[in-house]
Amino acid sequence: MLNLCDEGFGNDAFKELHVPAFLEMLDLPYTGAGPACLGICYDKALVRAMAQALDIPVPLETYVRAGDRLATLPSVFPALLKPAHGDSSIGITQDAVVRDPEALLAYLGHLNEILPGRPALIQEFLTGAEYSIALVGNPATGLDALPILEVDYSALDPGLPRILGYESKWHPDSPYWTDINYLETGLDAERQREMVVQSIRLFEVLGCRDYARFDFRSDANGVIKLLEANPNPGWCWDGKLNLMAGFAGLSYSDLLERILDVAFNRIELVRPARSHQRKSAVAAKA
Repeated sequence: MLNLCDEGFGNDAFKELHVPAFLEMLDLPYTGAGPACLGICYDKALVRAMAQALDIPVPLETYVRAGDRLATLPSVFPALLKPAHGDSSIGITQDAVVRDPEALLAYLGHLNEILPGRPALIQEFLTGAEYSIALVGNPATGLDALPILEVDYSALDPGLPRILGYESKWHPDSPYWTDINYLETGLDAERQREMVVQSIRLFEVLGCRDYARFDFRSDANGVIKLLEANPNPGWCWDGKLNLMAGFAGLSYSDLLERILDVAFNRIELVRPARSHQRKSAVAAKA
C-alpha cells in the first residue's frame, strides 16, 4: 500500500503516525516510515540529541517548557523559535526569527497561545546556505541519494528573514511562496558526500524506511548543521522530494515507482521471518 497520508489522519499533522499504526494492526504492508520512527522524529529535541551523539553538527539550542518564562534565555541573536514537537512548519513563521530578548518573549507567548501546553526550542538561527538530502532505499538493500537541493533566497526581499516557514508552504500570496526558488547545489563534492553520509547514518538510527529527507544549513562560519529529519516527506508535485527526483531525470511517476520497488523489496525480506514467527506461535499454543 502506498501511504500518501503525510499530513496525518483527517489532515491533522499530529496524527501522522496513527495511519501506519492502524495499517500495522491490520497487518497491511505499506510504504514509508513506521509509527515509532514518526513519533521519534516528531520530537525535534530528541532528533537533535541523537544527531549530536553521532557527531553530526547541530545548532545551539535551548529547551523551554510550556509556559516557562523563567528559562535562561540565549545570549546569541538572531535566534529561531519553534515548537519542540510538530510538523509542517506549524508555529514557524517569519516572526519566529527574533533579534532581541523582547521579541523572543513575545513569540514564546504567541507559541503558547496557538500551541498550549507544548514546549518550545530556541535555536541559533543559521544564516548560510540551506540544503536538502533525499534518500531512497533501505539499509539492508542499499540507499541512493538524489541530487542535493539548495534553497535559493536571492529573489526574496532582503528585509525578510531567510527561512522556509509556514508561509512558504501554506500562503500562496506570500513572498515566501513566490520568491523562493530551488536548484541543484553546486557545493563541492566532499561536503556533499559528508551530508549524504550523515543522512544515511540518521536514516538507519531513526528507523526510517524507503525514503526520507534531511535538511541542513550552514552557519555564518560555513559549518553545515542538521536542521530537520523528515521521514515520509511531503508528496506535493512541487515539493522538494520531487524536485530532487527531477534533478536526477526522474518523473513524478518514476519516483513513486522507485519507492514502491524498494518498499516491496523490504517487505519481501522480512516476510519469511514473520511467517516463521507465526508458525512458531501457533505451535507453542498447540
